[in-house]
Amino acid sequence: MHRTSQFLRHYNRTLVANRAAKPCDVFINHRGIDTKRTVATLLYDHFYRLNLHPFLDSKNMKPGDKLFDNINGAIRKCKVGVAVFSPRYCESYFCLHELALMMESRKKVIPIFCDVKPSQLRVVDNGKCAMEDIRRFNWALEEAKYTVGLTFDSLKGNWSDVVTSASDNIIKTLIEMEDEKQMQRHKSTPILDV
Repeated sequence: MHRTSQFLRHYNRTLVANRAAKPCDVFINHRGIDTKRTVATLLYDHFYRLNLHPFLDSKNMKPGDKLFDNINGAIRKCKVGVAVFSPRYCESYFCLHELALMMESRKKVIPIFCDVKPSQLRVVDNGKCAMEDIRRFNWALEEAKYTVGLTFDSLKGNWSDVVTSASDNIIKTLIEMEDEKQMQRHKSTPILDV
């Protein structure tokens, strides 16, 4: 807990001032029709209150923005991704494209299986996607299915619990990344013999 509050204080001091200019910390990949008004927005608001810089399409984009340019740029610059899988997730080209790009960019992705089991996730080939996209989407889904994630049943669970659990995992990941960055800096700093 001490490490978490120390990390968040660091973010408050050094990064909040340039919130608009800095890349996002957390990219929230979700199926809007299933989760935008529930877990996706709750996650965004929670991260924002912690002074992290989350990306959620409905919160970060404005009319006139180029969809793919903004989303692809946010994914490439983000530190970690959250993929909120839901019953209609695989029906969306955009969801699958975002997931594939996160996986291809080798981002750490924390899956949340919301009202769906990993085994139920399948790419539907409705003839509208190129075979290369279908291949990318299947590969990304398989990667996600075999990544330890969180499960949530909206009929039995508490939204606050899943948001807190996801947030704790994201913050832990960001701390580990910051520690790794610090170690790399120390390794590259020459030691002077005096």
